[in-house]
Amino acid sequence: MKMKPLKIFILGIFAVLTFYSCKKDYVIGGSLFEAKVNMSTYDYLKTNHKFDTLLIMIDKMNLKDDVNKSGTFFAFTNYSIHAYVNLVQNQKRVQGDENLVFTFDSLELTPQSPLRDSLKAYMFKDRIAYDNLDVKGKYVAANDGEKRLIQLRPTTDYTSGVFTTLPKYIFFTKLVLTEDGKPLPNDIDGVAALNDDQFLSTLCQTTGIITTTGTLHVLSDNHTFTYFGDKNN
Repeated sequence: MKMKPLKIFILGIFAVLTFYSCKKDYVIGGSLFEAKVNMSTYDYLKTNHKFDTLLIMIDKMNLKDDVNKSGTFFAFTNYSIHAYVNLVQNQKRVQGDENLVFTFDSLELTPQSPLRDSLKAYMFKDRIAYDNLDVKGKYVAANDGEKRLIQLRPTTDYTSGVFTTLPKYIFFTKLVLTEDGKPLPNDIDGVAALNDDQFLSTLCQTTGIITTTGTLHVLSDNHTFTYFGDKNN
């Protein structure tokens, strides 16, 4: 008996995937892509140069095992880290030397770095799959101890006027606490009562890559590492 094919959703080619949903392989950029790969999450990231700086961070902060032990990892690309470096540079220039040059090499990337927990905020113990999400979403604790709201939401971004039924994408959302540090509610209905500006969301451009160690989702290139509420999302 044939196994049911795995699903993968890639930003901008939703229509292609719809036509190929009965197959095990999918056409991406002229080549075949399989949702299931016979390698660990860390090793899979090594196959794509878009994750080069992410891998440097993982290695320098000794988080390779954490990545592979995570049931789900929301990976971000070189663009996200570049945006973060530019943001830090601009902040430091405002605070002091307006000619300050701040680069990726200027980051403190050690096992003791505060950025270590920032990276663990993208890792989750359990597997989080596209088919198990809906618009209400799940309120899930990341490996840094904070919770994220993970939803499957329709969007008109990149697809306006193309589909009669809007395609749905996974959104990875940081919830901003009030100044008094009031704890977040434990149920989705309670979370929904927060103000809109307390929801800072990032769209996943690629979802559902199944490695030998977990599930990998890739955040939009518009995402800025540690920051949310990305432009175009």
